Amino acid sequence: MNKLFIIFVFCAAAVFAGCAPRDADVEKPAHELAANGTEAFEERDYKDAIKYFEKLRDWYPFSKYAKLAELKIADAHYHLEEYDEAIMAYGDFEELHPKNEAIPYVIYQIGLCHYEQLDTIDRDQTSAKKAIGMFNRLIKNYPDDPYANKAQELYRLCLKSLAEHDLYVGLYYYKTKHYKAALKRFRAVVQHYPDVGAHQTALKYIAACEIVLAE
Repeated sequence: MNKLFIIFVFCAAAVFAGCAPRDADVEKPAHELAANGTEAFEERDYKDAIKYFEKLRDWYPFSKYAKLAELKIADAHYHLEEYDEAIMAYGDFEELHPKNEAIPYVIYQIGLCHYEQLDTIDRDQTSAKKAIGMFNRLIKNYPDDPYANKAQELYRLCLKSLAEHDLYVGLYYYKTKHYKAALKRFRAVVQHYPDVGAHQTALKYIAACEIVLAE
């Protein structure tokens, strides 16, 4: 009886396995997955593009299309505004292919992901600082690359955000009569961000704080 039961179980398992749904892409060659992913990407169907490119990356890691897949996965996450996932994917690409010709683009995109997450000047400026770090690295290491030129203006806008944040905090301290703390912030604006539009206002309040503190 026990033997019959065991045979029945194995037969049933085989039947259900044969009826199980199969991945429609499982037998597709690398070039076809690359074409499907590219088509989905161009049609802005980024979620499907990620699915195709992830299959390509995982099933054919040594294919000539594998690097394309890795980069397009990151790009698709960026377009979906999934910035943390994009940063991770771009970072993985750079770690795996540090000498690849796309590295300036990758660094720019990581900086752009941070830039896209900039908050208002009254909030935390971590994203601005991280973006500055990436843009500065790009400009320093690849000064002649077109992406370094594109990074220049975004770099300046991030500096402006930091300057305006310090100015905002300084004005708060000034209005609440914490003049030493205010003076420190205003001086930081002049010292670190002299050319982003906050310089004259900071100088004005530096003078005002020094007058009050001298009394």
